[in-house]
Amino acid sequence: MKVFLDTNVLASAFVARGLCADLYRYLLAEHEVQTGEVNLVELKRTLRDKLLATAEQISAVEGQLRDHTIVPKPTTRSTIRIRDRDDEWVLASAFAGEADMLVTGDQDFLSIAGEIPQPVLTPREAWERLRSIGEGTV
Repeated sequence: MKVFLDTNVLASAFVARGLCADLYRYLLAEHEVQTGEVNLVELKRTLRDKLLATAEQISAVEGQLRDHTIVPKPTTRSTIRIRDRDDEWVLASAFAGEADMLVTGDQDFLSIAGEIPQPVLTPREAWERLRSIGEGTV
């Protein structure tokens, strides 16, 4: 399954122990991890400016992610409107990567989940859904 991870999930996966880190490791082992080039740019900025990561740490995170699917920035934004217009690029990236689900903690995405063709799930919802699929109890 192709699972597109939003920036906030990636940041949590790399800087904290907990659900996002567990989900990320599970996805690496069992599914295809995706994110967008636009997310990677935002992640590097977040790691540097908000989490005070070193250049070496940021490079290591980027290197690990580039071993997986990084969807290039699409030529156009998503036509689905979202409060933060920059997030329209994230949606367009998830669509371009033909992701089976978008995993995010961003309430802006979660609030428009019904308008998006693929499931938009919190990390907890994704964890539960993916684990039930793995156990054959969808």
